Amino acid sequence: MLTIPSEYIKATRMTEAELLLEVAVRLFQKEKLSIGQAARLSGMPQYQFQMLLASRGISLHYNVEDFREDVETLNRLRP
Repeated sequence: MLTIPSEYIKATRMTEAELLLEVAVRLFQKEKLSIGQAARLSGMPQYQFQMLLASRGISLHYNVEDFREDVETLNRLRP
């Protein structure tokens, strides 16, 4: 658990939720978190987080290998 002293949160003039969202976006941009992880950190549903990224012109970092992994996962989950 990460604790940010309230004096720093106040200095940003942001709410805790806004600050956490900015941290999630930045960690996603730096490819430190997946989109799912960043969305959960931000407290947003993934589709809403994706819309936020799009509104900021941030790419989703989705490549061919990610696509192949998703296809494999879907095939495994298929009854």
